[in-house]
Amino acid sequence: MDFYEVLEKRRTYRDFSNREVSDEILHRVIEAAFKAPTNDHLRQLEFVVVRDREHIAKVIAPITKNMEKFKVLVSEVDESGDEDKMTMFADALPKQQKMLMESGLLIIPFFRQLTCSLLSPTEQSSLNYFASAWCALENMLLAATAEGLGAVFHIPVGDEAEKIKGIVHAPQGYEFTCLLTIGYPTENAFLPKQKEINTEDRIHLNTW
Repeated sequence: MDFYEVLEKRRTYRDFSNREVSDEILHRVIEAAFKAPTNDHLRQLEFVVVRDREHIAKVIAPITKNMEKFKVLVSEVDESGDEDKMTMFADALPKQQKMLMESGLLIIPFFRQLTCSLLSPTEQSSLNYFASAWCALENMLLAATAEGLGAVFHIPVGDEAEKIKGIVHAPQGYEFTCLLTIGYPTENAFLPKQKEINTEDRIHLNTW
């Protein structure tokens, strides 16, 4: 695909077939993460790859217990009244566990947080590692799209992150941004309506 075609086709899928993603494709997607900018130039990324639904179920067990908390969190923060947004949430909420299981491939991207706590930044630059981790994730999303795959991620809520780190025996000093699933979408996979943005309306020359 042309690069801009990849950008256009990069969408969040939550409905996956059981078609297996090969190790060759998986490795290419992960290799893309190491092409992203990184604040310390060391690219201290590590990836836990979990295959098969039985193993995935054990890793995501903490999500099951937090689903009610997740629903409350979403309802509390949404004050927009936006119909398209709520349509997306109506599809997404019931699928938080199912979407991580269906493709049979779960990736947990870890990065090494050397300085301050991930969730307690002392200043804007404290987020440098966090920003680098998300740059790496975006590369993976684009690489997955180029391979004809769909992708979706779940950002931990509550105590999910700490519990999952314990389940996969992550070393001290490593954090993860999300749980990432890539796979082949089903033919009837739901895709929420995308907002059409006029870029010219969002550009402010020299001053706002």
